[in-house]
Amino acid sequence: MQRFFTAKWITTAFVVIIFLFWLLSVYWSSEPDLFNVRLTAQQQAQQNGEQVVVGYTTTHTLIKVVESLMDKPGGYLSNDVMPPSVFMDNMPRWEFGALEMSRDLALAMRKDFSRSQSQSRENSQLIKAQPALNMNHLNWMLPSAESMYRDSLKELYLYRADLADRSQGEAQFYARADNLRDWLKNVEKRLGNLSQKLSASVGHSSVNIDLAGDAEAQQSTPTPSNLFEKTSWWKTDDNFYEARGASWALIHYLKAIEVDFADVLEKKNATVSLRQIIRELESTQQTIWSPMILNGSGLGMLANHSLVMANYISRANAALIELTELLNQG
Repeated sequence: MQRFFTAKWITTAFVVIIFLFWLLSVYWSSEPDLFNVRLTAQQQAQQNGEQVVVGYTTTHTLIKVVESLMDKPGGYLSNDVMPPSVFMDNMPRWEFGALEMSRDLALAMRKDFSRSQSQSRENSQLIKAQPALNMNHLNWMLPSAESMYRDSLKELYLYRADLADRSQGEAQFYARADNLRDWLKNVEKRLGNLSQKLSASVGHSSVNIDLAGDAEAQQSTPTPSNLFEKTSWWKTDDNFYEARGASWALIHYLKAIEVDFADVLEKKNATVSLRQIIRELESTQQTIWSPMILNGSGLGMLANHSLVMANYISRANAALIELTELLNQG
């Protein structure tokens, strides 16, 4: 009888622990809300006694997004090795998507936005901030991913402060059409990759166009003329949440660009084009009412959330390509 009660209590305790882990994982899966980039930059500048100069909003938005990855419910989860986060995959993929967009912007700030020309020196703070942000997102040993990302934030804080100090003048942010165009070209490739991975949820055949447009083009190894790609059922939700996280971060970065590149966009009559891209991406942040990401066939009875997400991202990417071409015109 005593053994029966002991086994019963052990089973009950195990069930309770599993239930608590489940509740905790649900809470930790809460995505950060969208924030007002202009307002938060102004509030930060007022708090620090700084001026909102060109580039301040973009820099502060990058900081705010990375801080959100660190400080959201549960903190940074991608490299956790303890339950319940070790069993979670949706939020870590969301983090990775947002992190990739942040890395792209940090690189653009280092090699383009902060430099007047190709022969000018790189900013000393961004030289340290950008590589630190590229630490392997799964690394949990010393130095951990979080510690390196915090180090990156420290350098971005310094860059933001120097940027706002008009008397110093060493840190710069050049809001030029060519700088913006180069960053947007990288964003195009990122969105194109996400769209392709999402579309492969139902499997599709395509003609190999890797060498199209250049009769003399070559590649290192041959590939079939007809390709077929289908995402594994286990990877469908991972791709979905990666795209959702990337879109969340990109919405903020584009809104910051609208502030800092306002004159450039107005001169090109491109402000409305940028706002349309933002509107398309905001559709990716709608509430998910389904308890799981469905992977129905294209026109089947069940919904396919990946195809819906791919549609929003593809529309945003098409508008982004048009904006890039518009900036390329004189």
